[in-house]
Amino acid sequence: MRCDFADSLLQGYFDGELSGRRVAEFERHLRHCAHCAAELADLDLLRDRLQLAQLYEPATASLRWRINACFHAIAPQTSPSKPLLWHWLAAAAALLFIAIVLGRVGPRLRVDDYQSELAGEIVDAHVHSLQPGSMTGIASSDQHFVQGWFEAKVKFAVPVRNFTDQGFALKGGRLDIVEGRSVAVLVYERDGRPIDVFMWYTREPDTSARVGSRQGFQWIDWRKGKMEFCAVSDADRADLEQLHKLIDSSA
Repeated sequence: MRCDFADSLLQGYFDGELSGRRVAEFERHLRHCAHCAAELADLDLLRDRLQLAQLYEPATASLRWRINACFHAIAPQTSPSKPLLWHWLAAAAALLFIAIVLGRVGPRLRVDDYQSELAGEIVDAHVHSLQPGSMTGIASSDQHFVQGWFEAKVKFAVPVRNFTDQGFALKGGRLDIVEGRSVAVLVYERDGRPIDVFMWYTREPDTSARVGSRQGFQWIDWRKGKMEFCAVSDADRADLEQLHKLIDSSA
C-alpha cells in the first residue's frame, strides 16, 4: 500500500518545490518510512541515468553565432544616464520605510499566507470530492455509526454530530489528505448543498474563526480543544458560520 506522503509530497520534495515547513515535515517522515525512502532513491537513480544518457544535442558554433547576432541586433545602443544622487537617497528612504512596515506586519502576513495556502488545499480537496465516483468513505446519517467508522481509522476523537433539526443533515464521512496528513471529513448538507468539515489534531492554541473564499467556495477555519476545523462549501457564508457555532458548542 502506498504511503500518503508518497502521493502528496514526495515528488514535490524531489523537485525542490516544497516550502521550508513541508520539507522539514517530509524529512521527519523519511526517517520512519522505508517506502518513501525507497521511492526517493529510485528517483535519484533515474535522474542520474538520464543525465548519463546524454539525450541532448549541443548547439553548433554557427547556430550559437546566429543566436548571439540576433541578440546584439536588438540590444539598446544608448547607455543609460547616470542616476542623480537624490534618486539614490529616495530609493534608500523607500527601502527603509518598506523594511519598517514589513517588520511590523510580516508575522501576520506569514500567518495569513499560510492560512490562505491551507484553505486553498482544502477547497481543492472539496472540489475533487464532488466529482462523480471520487468520494469514498461512509454514507450514513447515524452519528454513532459514523463515529465508530472513524475510530478504526484515525488516532483522534472525531466529534460527530447530526444537526438535522438545525438544517444541517449529516450525510457521512471520509478520510482525505491535507498537507500530507490524513484528516477526517464530515459531510453535511444544507438546502441541497454539500458542506465538508475537515478536522485534524493540532498542538496549536485555540483561535477564533477566520473566513475566506476561493474559486467561488466559502471556507471558515478555527481551532478548539487541540482540534483544527475547516468547513468549505458553495453555500452562503452565513450557513458556514452557523455550522461553525453548532460544532463549536458541541465539541
